[in-house]
Amino acid sequence: MNSYPTRVPTDASVAPNDDVQALPIEQVNRQARLVMRNIESVIDGKHEAVRTALTVLLAEGHLLIEDVPGVGKTMLAKALAKSVDSTVSRIQFTPDLLPSDVTGVSVYNQAERRFEFKPGAIFANIVIGDEINRASPKTQSALLECMEERQVTVDGSTYPLQTPFTVVATQNPIEMEGTYALPEAQRDRFMARISMGYPDASSELEMLTTRDTTSPLELLNPVVDGTELRQMIRAARGVYAAPVVKQYAVDLVRATRDDRDLRLGASPRATLQLMRAAKAHAALDGREFVLPDDIDLLAIPVLGHRLVPTSRALGQHHNDSELLVEEVVHRIVASTPVPLGAPG
Repeated sequence: MNSYPTRVPTDASVAPNDDVQALPIEQVNRQARLVMRNIESVIDGKHEAVRTALTVLLAEGHLLIEDVPGVGKTMLAKALAKSVDSTVSRIQFTPDLLPSDVTGVSVYNQAERRFEFKPGAIFANIVIGDEINRASPKTQSALLECMEERQVTVDGSTYPLQTPFTVVATQNPIEMEGTYALPEAQRDRFMARISMGYPDASSELEMLTTRDTTSPLELLNPVVDGTELRQMIRAARGVYAAPVVKQYAVDLVRATRDDRDLRLGASPRATLQLMRAAKAHAALDGREFVLPDDIDLLAIPVLGHRLVPTSRALGQHHNDSELLVEEVVHRIVASTPVPLGAPG
């Protein structure tokens, strides 16, 4: 486990005060553009991936970046973290990583004759979990309480995590050697999953020039401070979603539970996170209300990793689970009636 960089609070039992005023929605849009431009100075040709990552951050969710090695998964996570002036830690997940390395451990203080809690790397605003599926299932399970309840329980004592708190995890496809499949319970705690994909020819050629001798990450500076980030998050929370738009999100999610090609549909947690992400997506556009288009655009990133196809459907699609799930989500979106008159 190593840090990039790590600034752990000295008193892990105290979470920062989140009582801040919401930033005006127009300013959220301006600040978001600054952050995306900052990230895209080191990530070439991946605008949608960058936008989704920032959407998840403002929606107070967790992001899973899945793709083959070497396409910039960790680069995106680091660039997002460096663009915001907040506490950051990085955990390199390996087969020998212990749960206590993540959450922390109680250590006996001989001088004071009592146990003291030493916080782990999870105590930061943005936690980068590199190659999360290379750790054992036991270590992966250490994240469950952290990601859902934003707290850590060690030896009967509970310690709140910092606010805001976001896990940005990367993983290689499970076909890669030395990987463990993430359990459904953990996948469901990630608000969205994205893939980087290979860069186009021009972007790859540009990399040979801009990254020949130095890493552009070294030149990256924060463009949003911690207070501004909390104000942006508060503004995203306050974005209006009309009842008909909420019903549309519910209809989409419920349709996944009845689809003939899916063995496991999306959970009620997915409905909540889809709406939170849609609010953040609208805020990034400078809108104070959610449109059905926001939900449509986020359906695959938010729902795709939660869906489990049937064996019959997989056989008909040559065992390509990801492609099958995308087709199912597209079909559900196309067949679900869009509410008229939204967002009024």
